[in-house]
Amino acid sequence: MATRIRLQRHGRKNYAFYSIVIANAQAPRDGRFIEKVGTYNPNTNPATIDLNFERALHWVLVGAQPTDTVRNILSKEGVYLKKHLLGGVKKGAFDEAAAEAKFEAWKKEKEAKEQKAADKDAADKAAEKKARLAAEKKANEALAAKIAEKKAAALAAQAEAEAPVEEAPAEVEAPAAEAAEAPAEA
Repeated sequence: MATRIRLQRHGRKNYAFYSIVIANAQAPRDGRFIEKVGTYNPNTNPATIDLNFERALHWVLVGAQPTDTVRNILSKEGVYLKKHLLGGVKKGAFDEAAAEAKFEAWKKEKEAKEQKAADKDAADKAAEKKARLAAEKKANEALAAKIAEKKAAALAAQAEAEAPVEEAPAEVEAPAAEAAEAPAEA
């Protein structure tokens, strides 16, 4: 029986996530499977991979053929490196302790790269946020200046409108005062 390591689709439309399964080569994509060895969610950034490393390694060692995507996932997780190192141990190139040390060194280097990428991503987001905040602050200052200008113009117009109103009653009172003085003279 030819076995394959493949992805089995789950999730809703436009939001798929996958199970990594061991299945018969003739079985349909979402049909029967022998064993589930992990999950893969490409919707997160970075993609989330949850893998039972030992079982995946076991199936690769017994000859299960992965699909292209699963091969990339397994390679990224180090299953193929571990297989390669175990092949070197069988051939006598080095002992099992040296193979384990090489694998652990690779794992630490991979984690360091991922951490560096995550830090760079966080720094880029912080810089972008700072730039957006500065642009928003500049726009708010320009808007505040416009509003202040409009308020100043409105206050000036109001002061101008109030000034003629105060002068007009004074003129009206003056003729009335003249009229009041005129009968007193007669």
